[in-house]
Amino acid sequence: MVLGVGLAVGTPAAWAHVHVSSDVAARGARALVTFQVPNESNTGARTTALTVALPSLTSASAEYLPGWAVTLDRDAAAGIVRSVTWTAVPDGGIGTDQFGLFRISVQLPDADTVSFPATQSYSDGTVVKWDQPPLSGGAEPEHPAPVLTLAGGPPAPHQHQPPAGTVSAPDASKPADNTARLLGGAALVVAAAAVFLVLIRRRS
Repeated sequence: MVLGVGLAVGTPAAWAHVHVSSDVAARGARALVTFQVPNESNTGARTTALTVALPSLTSASAEYLPGWAVTLDRDAAAGIVRSVTWTAVPDGGIGTDQFGLFRISVQLPDADTVSFPATQSYSDGTVVKWDQPPLSGGAEPEHPAPVLTLAGGPPAPHQHQPPAGTVSAPDASKPADNTARLLGGAALVVAAAAVFLVLIRRRS
């Protein structure tokens, strides 16, 4: 069995669509996005190609998948990646009652949701577009576009914090040391003056 292809047994109808998931579904995060693609052919045809439209992402790369060639449509002038296409090798693809997993590494946008319209092609020439938005009332259309819901931004880097209850206090020893030195110096001056006066009196 080709890596990235699984066997679908007793799959509910709601899951017989192209689905998207991510290891880090957060705004602005670097994430590994996975597309689960089932084979819904009633004629025994194999899924031979998948194209996923990307929401003008500035960075994207595709995971190596044996048995598939991958192409990224880059707009060098705009600095974005518009889509990614996987094409099966001859006599390859996703068979009946199987599903494939296709992964890309991307920089997610700063948005609440991200839509990834997909086009699935079969060996008998059938083309299915997974690009329909949700229906009014939240009902699911026949061929819904894969949508990823994003949470808040990526977690901030960990910063070292002092243990609870620990209070940083200024070093009070330095002013005390300075005061002691001043007092010691003054005492020496007074003592020297006293000795000087005694000597003068003796001479007189």
